[in-house]
Amino acid sequence: MSAPKVLIPVALGTNRDGDLADAFEAAGAEATRMPLEALRQGEATLTDFQILAVPGGFSYGDALGAGRLFGLDLVGWFGDQLREAHEREMPILGVCNGFQAIVSAGLLPGDADNPGVLTDNEQGKFECRWITLRPEPGNDSIWLSELTEPIRCPVAHAEGRFVAANLDAVEQRNGVAFRYVDAASGELAGGTYPANPNGSAGDVAGITDSTGRILGLMPHPENHIWPRQDILRGRQTGGQALPMFNAAVAAVRS
Repeated sequence: MSAPKVLIPVALGTNRDGDLADAFEAAGAEATRMPLEALRQGEATLTDFQILAVPGGFSYGDALGAGRLFGLDLVGWFGDQLREAHEREMPILGVCNGFQAIVSAGLLPGDADNPGVLTDNEQGKFECRWITLRPEPGNDSIWLSELTEPIRCPVAHAEGRFVAANLDAVEQRNGVAFRYVDAASGELAGGTYPANPNGSAGDVAGITDSTGRILGLMPHPENHIWPRQDILRGRQTGGQALPMFNAAVAAVRS
């Protein structure tokens, strides 16, 4: 069977697309990074791919707010394709600025009456540090199906505090995918800085839609695929995020 194809759209300022491609290729997929302008010109469509992954970075210099213009472009230029992709159960991933973009595009939280937004970090400054994420056991998303331990990976954002009109509704449908936890104890961060780097309520670091096929998260799992990438290499083992990418690739192969 041929390798599943992953589309990674690239906007001006995107800078984690290479890392995201490496992660999917390590999981056995074929990743294609393509500028939005090329997609607009019809060089490819979403029907040519099995997974859509929207990367992080300062897309469009974060004009109008982090990821918002990227999200508007996704809806404005590719709204019909996104709706069709959702109908054919295409897995979609948004990381950091990409998470912000798919929230802005209305793909997450995915409930028509419960919009979300990513807003300024509670500390009021850009955060770049390693954090620990706990996959939520009640969330049966394909993206989480092979994760057996917390993930360690970096964050790099100034607007990463997730706010939903009704976070309880997301919680009740087990839509929270990842939460920030204390690295030493494994307990929830409880909103405490720096374990929770942005002040998100409920320590929410990532969410899925009601199908579990669309995942968005603020931290960068693509930056901890191999042990050698860990800032604590040699002092701590485990916590790689490769199983997350393996699971999505396996799901579209089945």
